[in-house]
Amino acid sequence: MSHAHVSNTKRIWTVFGLLSLITTVEVAFGIIRPDALYMHTFLTMSLLNWLFIILTLVKAYYIVWAFMHMEGEKKALRNAVVFPLIFLVCYLLFILLTEGDYVFEVFKSSTIKWNF
Repeated sequence: MSHAHVSNTKRIWTVFGLLSLITTVEVAFGIIRPDALYMHTFLTMSLLNWLFIILTLVKAYYIVWAFMHMEGEKKALRNAVVFPLIFLVCYLLFILLTEGDYVFEVFKSSTIKWNF
């Protein structure tokens, strides 16, 4: 008994369209930089930067979901791959926000000047 060949053309175009749409939104916000997002902060970072981080994480998740074929795997394997990545991303964001704010405050309130 032979298996019928299933074309993934529709799925490939769907993934391409979604990732292109998210990238286009990111580029548009980067060019326009709306004051409502750029001038307001949340946890020491502008809302625009938070938007970029969230959209990039959505793209990364969808890439893992589509190209690593995680939608067809068992729940335990998906959790074993996704949960450590979520923890790592949260940890790296914490380090980025904490250390970046510290460096900014040191340069802002000291005699050391920005030379870059």
